[in-house]
Amino acid sequence: MELIRFHKDLIVYQKSFAAAMEIYFLTKNFPKEETYSLTDQIRRSSRSVSGNITEAWRKRRYEKLFINKLTDADGEAAETQNWLDYAFACGYLHEETYAKLYKEYDEILAILVSMINNSKKWTFQPKF
Repeated sequence: MELIRFHKDLIVYQKSFAAAMEIYFLTKNFPKEETYSLTDQIRRSSRSVSGNITEAWRKRRYEKLFINKLTDADGEAAETQNWLDYAFACGYLHEETYAKLYKEYDEILAILVSMINNSKKWTFQPKF
C-alpha cells in the first residue's frame, strides 16, 4: 500500500470529487426553474463531501475532529443520494445514470463508515 500523504491520495476523496464533477455536468441540463432549488442543492451537497474529507484529513491529529468531519461528509453523501432520488423522480436523470451515481455514493458512504469505525488507524498523536 502506498503512503497517503495528501487528501487527494485518498480513494474516497477521488471518488467523491469525480462524482461531484459528474453531477455538475449533468445538472447543466436540469430545467432553469430548478436552478435555485434542486440544481443548487445537489451541487452543494455533492461538493461538500470532498470538502469535508479534505478538512478531516487536515484534522487527523485530533481523532474526534477527524471523525466529526468524516461524519459531516457521510451526511452530505447521503443528502446527495436524496437529491438524486428527486432528480430521477422528476425525470431529469436516466435510470442508468441515476443507478450508477447512487451506487458510487453507496461506495463512498461505505468507505467513510469504515474510516470512522477505524479512526485510530487514520489518526496520530502530535509529538510535542
